[in-house]
Amino acid sequence: MSIDIKTMPKLGFGLMRLPQKDGEIDMEQLKEMVDTYLESGFHYFDTAYVYHGGKSETAIKEALVKRHPRDSFYLATKLPVWAMKGPEDKDRIFQEQLDKCGVDYFDFYLLHSIEDGSKYNLYKEYGCYRWGAEKKKEGKIRHFGFSFHGTPELLERILDEQPEIEFVQIQLNYADWNNPLVQSGRLYEILHRRNIPIIVMEPVKGGTLANLQPELEQMFKAEEPDASTASWALRFVGSLDGVATILSGMSSEEQMKDNLNTFRNFHPLTERERQIIDAVVKKMQDMPLVACTSCRYCCDGCPAGISIPDVIKAINTSRLYPKDRRPILFYRNLVTDSGKASGCIGCGQCEGVCPQHLPIIELMKEAAEKLEE
Repeated sequence: MSIDIKTMPKLGFGLMRLPQKDGEIDMEQLKEMVDTYLESGFHYFDTAYVYHGGKSETAIKEALVKRHPRDSFYLATKLPVWAMKGPEDKDRIFQEQLDKCGVDYFDFYLLHSIEDGSKYNLYKEYGCYRWGAEKKKEGKIRHFGFSFHGTPELLERILDEQPEIEFVQIQLNYADWNNPLVQSGRLYEILHRRNIPIIVMEPVKGGTLANLQPELEQMFKAEEPDASTASWALRFVGSLDGVATILSGMSSEEQMKDNLNTFRNFHPLTERERQIIDAVVKKMQDMPLVACTSCRYCCDGCPAGISIPDVIKAINTSRLYPKDRRPILFYRNLVTDSGKASGCIGCGQCEGVCPQHLPIIELMKEAAEKLEE
């Protein structure tokens, strides 16, 4: 069964940043958002074994699977090699995912977060590619692929070595198109040249491109006063050939309403709008901001219990407004419930799992110097 890009729902519901209430997933709001999304004609849901501390898959069972016919939606999830102790764990985790999601099969199944080094080597060592193809033959997987955070060279190598791969999920947005650490543009060109369907993650860069600095936002507003900054980012990706689905981690009704409006009334970027985006990117590159997407992969294994993405948020604000005390006050409140940046022991666990390859140890030193009094 091949993927027909033209019939894929262009807006995918990413389930990594779900609405929260009292520290837990807000199930009632999630149910309302699921219903609104489906009623609008979209039906691609993307979760993972590790999202929300392992609760995302269970949440989608309650909000979606139990409440809607199985053939009315696509469900995607992922196998995390870092949660495995050996090749025997593949089947255990997969069965656990089927049970947690309450389904008999997954429409899309991915090897999670492949990148250069140990992750890629372990996926090979544990026989995950061949195993995925076998699961597809069994009817447990409809489409098999992987999410990717590595180099263009590794992507080419995997595609040459693993012909069973049907699609690839990459981080793609206008800010990362020429980012030397992410290289979105080169990854896109490789996949498009090979006619491999592309699932897009981080089109709004973890919300960064929805909350631009006022001078950057004004550049967009001058052209389209009523359009959100997030819509520009989504339209940039949606205007590219070969993109099957664009995932958005919608954590509120407001975000969903804006995104649905963008795709229900979708119109590709004009040449003038592309030039405006180019101008925005040029100005962004002059700002010394840390490109954190708040995926929070860094948090689970931190021995000091540091809420790293929130610390980085304070760093970014302090860099932009060095005389403003708000970052210090934000940080002071933050560390009442989490570890201080100065508690970082430099173990490197966070840097080993960071999809953006950020120098987190050095950033924690910066935070301790600037924000701790």
